[in-house]
Amino acid sequence: MDMASNLDDGPPNPSFAMRGSSRHHRRLPLPPPPPPVSAPTPRLCFTPDTSKLELDPTAYRCISSVLKKDGQILCISAANGLVYTGSQGNIIRVWKLPEFTECGQLKTKACMVVALQVSNDRVYAAYADCKIRVWRRTWEGLVKHVRMATVPTAGSFVRSYIAGKDKMMKHLGPISSLAFNTSDDILYSASLDKTVKVWRISDFKCIETIQAHPEPINAIALADDGVLYTASDDATVRVWRRNFCSGARPHSLTVTLPTKFSPVKTLALTSDGGVLYGGCTDGYVHYWLKGWFSGQLQYGGALQGHTHAVMCLASVSNYVASGSADSTSRVWVRELDGLHTCIAVLQGHRGPIRCITAFTGRAVDESAEEDCTVCTGSLDGVLKVWRVRNTTSQTREPSQNTRDYFELS
Repeated sequence: MDMASNLDDGPPNPSFAMRGSSRHHRRLPLPPPPPPVSAPTPRLCFTPDTSKLELDPTAYRCISSVLKKDGQILCISAANGLVYTGSQGNIIRVWKLPEFTECGQLKTKACMVVALQVSNDRVYAAYADCKIRVWRRTWEGLVKHVRMATVPTAGSFVRSYIAGKDKMMKHLGPISSLAFNTSDDILYSASLDKTVKVWRISDFKCIETIQAHPEPINAIALADDGVLYTASDDATVRVWRRNFCSGARPHSLTVTLPTKFSPVKTLALTSDGGVLYGGCTDGYVHYWLKGWFSGQLQYGGALQGHTHAVMCLASVSNYVASGSADSTSRVWVRELDGLHTCIAVLQGHRGPIRCITAFTGRAVDESAEEDCTVCTGSLDGVLKVWRVRNTTSQTREPSQNTRDYFELS
């Protein structure tokens, strides 16, 4: 394992920087933007005042930093004590926890791994050629991965092409996100072609194409009850429910959640499905709370701190971790009273943070919630592992981090 050395902090990629208007430009009055689609009016935001935030430097530290010759790190996924990372190259690297040593590689002829999803003993990887490769993991003394299929399969693609339905089989744009439904054994893939495709794992056949948004889809998230969330450049998050008796359209749109005209780049869902987080290009992490009795999503607020677009999110236990184009990662802890407190600002990358994952405990041990381990992958090609400890119970004063982001209704 090659260790990165002398990784000094530097400015983020200038292509992600916010640029102010020139003083020589004449400003013209613009018509007000159209009102968003119907949704509950945002009411209140709970976020720390980052200008006065004092963080304990001993509460978090970088425990590993790895640089490989794979180019930009684009996606990451963790399950069963293993971490998988995908990059610009044709290699998916497998890392073993808790020592974080490389224990395997998944290779293909295709390049640029753009999305990863690990579920049970299977690994799903989306590539720049708009196809998905599937591996099965085995434990025969050592961790091994056996290639199962390429989705869509060649046979189904040929049959669909002859029938004149080839456009229904393969995405017409890059795949941006994957999600797996364990109970129904189906895989969801979202794409910049504005659609979500539903794949049946038993025969790797596309059984539905959802025309989900009028703009490119950047992320999807799936709850345990089968509810699907899609995030798009149209500045909305849409909620879909699967209906088993609806014929040709098994998925129906139930509600659209606006995000104040800011494109949504990433989503994260708590393990119980009670809180949905959406990271936007305005640097805010908006979140919605699910009602105990009604099950309806109500706007909860926005977490502020990043100066550039939020590109990735991860949620575990009561922790929320975000990665941004400002080259930093932030870790919030969600208190019992609903407030979110920023407990760490992780700095060290020299490029935008493209992917992030998190888990509690020093190993994958959900019972040890005092520590949170965060893995961040950046466009600088470096993979970093951070250890974060929650010390807010001794330091936070209640009800001092309440801010109104939206006007009260």
